[in-house]
Amino acid sequence: MDGNRKKRNVAAGVLCGFLLVCAVLLWSDLHRMIPAGGERELTIGVFSDSYWEVQNGYSYYILNDAIELFEEQNPGVKVTYVSGILKEDYSEWLSEQLLIGEAPDVFFVLPEDFNDLAELGALKALSPFEESAGEFSRDGFYSSAYGYGQYDREQYALPYECAPKLMFVNKSILDREEIGMPAEDWSWDDFYEICERVTKDTDLNGVPDQFGVVNYTWRDAFDSNGVELFGPDGEECFLSGASVREAVSFVDKLESLNSGYSVATREFDVGNVAFQPMSFSEYRAYKPYPLSVKKYSGFEWECIPMPKGPSGDNISSLDTLLLAMNRDTKNAGYAWEFMKILTCNEEIQSEIFAYSEGVSVLKEVTNSERTLAKLREHVDDVDILNHVVLSDAVEYAAAAPRFRDYDDAVAEVDRAVRDIIDGNSNISTELTIWNRTINKKLKNHGW
Repeated sequence: MDGNRKKRNVAAGVLCGFLLVCAVLLWSDLHRMIPAGGERELTIGVFSDSYWEVQNGYSYYILNDAIELFEEQNPGVKVTYVSGILKEDYSEWLSEQLLIGEAPDVFFVLPEDFNDLAELGALKALSPFEESAGEFSRDGFYSSAYGYGQYDREQYALPYECAPKLMFVNKSILDREEIGMPAEDWSWDDFYEICERVTKDTDLNGVPDQFGVVNYTWRDAFDSNGVELFGPDGEECFLSGASVREAVSFVDKLESLNSGYSVATREFDVGNVAFQPMSFSEYRAYKPYPLSVKKYSGFEWECIPMPKGPSGDNISSLDTLLLAMNRDTKNAGYAWEFMKILTCNEEIQSEIFAYSEGVSVLKEVTNSERTLAKLREHVDDVDILNHVVLSDAVEYAAAAPRFRDYDDAVAEVDRAVRDIIDGNSNISTELTIWNRTINKKLKNHGW
């Protein structure tokens, strides 16, 4: 009996010791979370200027409104952020904060940083929060924008704002050449035919001065021709596929129309080019919104979807700014609630059309008449923007896979395509050679 009592006393002592250690650790965590005065603090990582690289005096407006709403709903929680960090310095700042263990609970993630942060384990997986939140539904997001926050089949970020690429058309050139506006389901053949007709030497000095297109890249051709360049895990490149050959041949054919002349973006600005692919954010930035600056003058223009290739559709790429949670946050519940306000709240998301140059990631917001009214307040010639075209461009945008070394692999493809177009070798043969090289590097991470 005494032996049993002794064993029970030892067990009780061990249990008490364990509970004491847990209490100390818990108090340590709570002490870090609750500053003097009893308030919890939720920290946000954000940069001060526009993601879309234009002057914008409203950079904190949406964030501050979201903070106000969050603090009303969560008394006793104070949201703070460091102001004045420029976008060009933001990635370095965030990396340093993560390195020293002082990173914010929630932070914006630039697309070029997402893969690295997800791979390094800096981001908290969101699936458990999504599955336990009855009021949360991914269906409200554009599927392409939502997919931007996935890495290795796990959701690590929510989309905050986005901008699709559209084809902008100089209608004045088409009218002058007696060419009708292309239909929304136009093809590469339609595109090439118009470019061929408008490319000419109008002043007869021996040098072309009117052109078909500027800034149409192999990526645009790949997206609109259904090219799946990499496997979902980045283990294989498919550069030698038939749809890739079609795309590279088409870009080569387009460029040959200029007889070796390198067309600059400025040529479109002054009205000498019929077509230019352009992000919707660039359109919004350089029409008189929010600045009284008119970049394009002297011609009428309109936007339509990108032309489709023989193996693809009228789709293009999407640029998306993301919002993620620090893996080591001690405020995961509050962090998730704040992320939902910034990305899922329709009132907050609608402010993107007033204070930013992007597009809301929520279908209900972008498709609303209220949004169209806001655009009319801030953008002249809003009639050039077909609301359905904009929404469809976001919803059906080409989705890029997320894997380790993705940016390096794309840079290698860019080098390959440029080398093939600038050379005189057989396109199919060269694509096969480059495909072997890239696959070897993907396998060995030899960048």
